[in-house]
Amino acid sequence: MKHAYLDYQSAKPVDPRVVDVMLPYFTEKFGNPSALHEVGDEATEALESSRRQILEFINGKDGDLVFTSGATESINLGIIGYVRRNRRKGRHIVISEIEHISIRNIAKYLESKGFSVSRVPVDQYGMIQLEKLERRLTDETILVSVGYANNEIGTIQPIKEIGEMTKERDIGLHTDAVAAEGLLDLDVERDNIDLMTLSSNDIYGPRGAGVLYYGPRSRPNPVMLGGGQEGGLRSGTENMPAIVGMSEATRIMEKEMDSEVKKLESYRDKLIDGVLDNIPDSHLNGHPTKRLANNAHFRFDGVEGEAILLSFKDKGISVSTGSACTSRTLQPSHTLIATGLLHEEAHGSLQFTVGRFTEDDDVERALEATPEIIRRLREMSPIYENKDGT
Repeated sequence: MKHAYLDYQSAKPVDPRVVDVMLPYFTEKFGNPSALHEVGDEATEALESSRRQILEFINGKDGDLVFTSGATESINLGIIGYVRRNRRKGRHIVISEIEHISIRNIAKYLESKGFSVSRVPVDQYGMIQLEKLERRLTDETILVSVGYANNEIGTIQPIKEIGEMTKERDIGLHTDAVAAEGLLDLDVERDNIDLMTLSSNDIYGPRGAGVLYYGPRSRPNPVMLGGGQEGGLRSGTENMPAIVGMSEATRIMEKEMDSEVKKLESYRDKLIDGVLDNIPDSHLNGHPTKRLANNAHFRFDGVEGEAILLSFKDKGISVSTGSACTSRTLQPSHTLIATGLLHEEAHGSLQFTVGRFTEDDDVERALEATPEIIRRLREMSPIYENKDGT
């Protein structure tokens, strides 16, 4: 039986068209952009062409970007590098309660170095309330970091409004746009974004590539030293196959995103309606309308997430309970807890994420399997009671 993959938020395959563009850079076009000869010049042109393409993808006409090994490195460079450059202006940053684990850990690191960090709560849908964010800004605040959209429950944040608020107060704004790229129209100029993190894999490019965009007044300090590549911000020989692959992935996405998003929304809505209509005591996590096109995230009363995953695995269907970066811990999702769920409710959650290569049959199989899996697990559950009290 064909395997059904519905976990596109944790990993995506590389688009074969991207692979075709990358292949010559492993063998024929192997130059080092730092080399001062014809082969090096060819690599330099590919590097700068890729940079221009990705800047165009996010409308970064007045800024620049640096290539990194992925989103985590980009986030480290963006946040740590920015606060080091601006620490004379203040030593306070603001993040949301539902940021990715990499940002949460950077916040803890900065606190150990004498910075103060405020964490803005979210509502039941995982949405930041602007007035609560505004109340946490002080004269010492130098940076706000809020994810463009949440990678677990898919809630889309009011980034444009946050950008207006930070620009008015001359505070830097960093956004982790990894979950949103390829699903939303990203525009750093429109949204007053000073620093933006992107990942190659999340737009069907290769792993091992990401970028940090920075605006004309928000260049960070380097966080590691070396040969001075990438304008001194990211030393190390450039990963040219991955860089041209990421560039090609953005080019494809620019052309196809509108039609692709419509297809994903139809699958998402079919999953949401199918689950909520046919499974009693099931609930949708995240915002009902301001959510990513690929995300359907549920919780089921009286069942445990790991048991759900194993049941789907037995049926050849790949799903997840939340962020892949924290899936091996036994702790409930910090995002779900932040929305007000109890630990047992957070543990009973399930995430479907669809993608470019999802087919009708994948969705149908999930909708067919889910009611039977939940019913069977509830029959064995010592804690489940339906509304009839049985």
